[in-house]
Amino acid sequence: MEKRIGTVLIRIDSRENVHLLNDIISDHSDIIIGRQGLPREYSQSIISLVFEGTTDQIGSLTGRIGRLSGIRAKSVLLKNKENE
Repeated sequence: MEKRIGTVLIRIDSRENVHLLNDIISDHSDIIIGRQGLPREYSQSIISLVFEGTTDQIGSLTGRIGRLSGIRAKSVLLKNKENE
């Protein structure tokens, strides 16, 4: 299956489900290339993930994150150069 590279920007508005978010990220560690966390004021934090995987793997990651209350996510995907 064709792999894609992408990023997801995650905004944490409420810390109540952060432990679930970390579990999801750990479950998908095989496709995650990098992670950067930026604490912010007013109880908002930002996490940026860079990943490479199949659309099924990426969909699993972003879909599970998107269902968490108090956490918003937006992703961008690109085709790998060898697949263009």
